[in-house]
Amino acid sequence: MFESVFTSVLRFAAEYNEHFSAGMAYLGAGIAMIAGFGPGIGQGFASGKAAEAVGRQPEAQNKILVTTLVTQAVAETTGLYALLIAILLIGK
Repeated sequence: MFESVFTSVLRFAAEYNEHFSAGMAYLGAGIAMIAGFGPGIGQGFASGKAAEAVGRQPEAQNKILVTTLVTQAVAETTGLYALLIAILLIGK
């Protein structure tokens, strides 16, 4: 049911009002960027735990640093995908 309502709204927007369609694209881009909060919170939490780990075992600092940087890079991909989707939506 939701899908049919959504498609009828999009059909109306495309046929009768191009500004509505552009506005919906911008709204979708904004919603997609909400996904940027997740990686920020996750990376902050991981950095805090890494700092705790170095505080407990200073001799393992290099190993903790490498592991933290790899996990930070993996966590950042979610935000990058959200940014890519937002750019694609705005470009239409």
